[in-house]
Amino acid sequence: MNDTLNSSMRKISILVVDDHPIIRRGISQIVSEEGDMIVTGEAADGGEALAKLSSQEFNVVTLDLTLSKENGFDVLEAINSRYPELPVLIISMYEEEHNAMRAIKAGAAGYLCKDTLAEVLVSAIRKVATGGKFITPRLAEQLAVHLNTQTKALHENLSAREFQVLRLLAMGKSLKQIGESLFLSIKTVSTYKTRIFEKMQFQNNADLIKYVIQAHLVDDLLPKISPPSKSN
Repeated sequence: MNDTLNSSMRKISILVVDDHPIIRRGISQIVSEEGDMIVTGEAADGGEALAKLSSQEFNVVTLDLTLSKENGFDVLEAINSRYPELPVLIISMYEEEHNAMRAIKAGAAGYLCKDTLAEVLVSAIRKVATGGKFITPRLAEQLAVHLNTQTKALHENLSAREFQVLRLLAMGKSLKQIGESLFLSIKTVSTYKTRIFEKMQFQNNADLIKYVIQAHLVDDLLPKISPPSKSN
């Protein structure tokens, strides 16, 4: 009996943060088949996640970046600020070229797409739980290119929030719509837009849309974007 209890206590304790119950259930199911890890907490948003972390110890957090109530990067920042030694593994619906580099720079211990194989997820959890970084070959290539590039792309000078606003502007969202989706005032969104235009050296919205498409920052959003007219 004691051996069984001790074995359970040694398992990697995981907090799953995702606003979709089916995703949380799926991760729990995958983890339940492993003898050395267990999901001991779930959260649908950043507030719930921080509440769980304040009342219970975890070894790993898996975090979705596209939470319905807030920006996942903000949640990542909050967790890193309060629990700097706690590894956060990003599990996102977006391909690595969209957010992986930014997530790693923001302090994530690894980045996976939601369509990844179960065994890869398990390996990633084990890796970050022991203090390592889980880097896929594709992300490793991105990091190598980044390190070998003398001048970084302009959008890499943007903060996580500015980058999010950039993508929403590229979708054709108004300042009011962006404010409502991010729970920000129109004035604050306008300030972000001004900073983006200054840092990116844009003259108009057409410049913005052209840049994000050419830089492949919105490949997942392309069906929603209308190309700028020549008159703009």
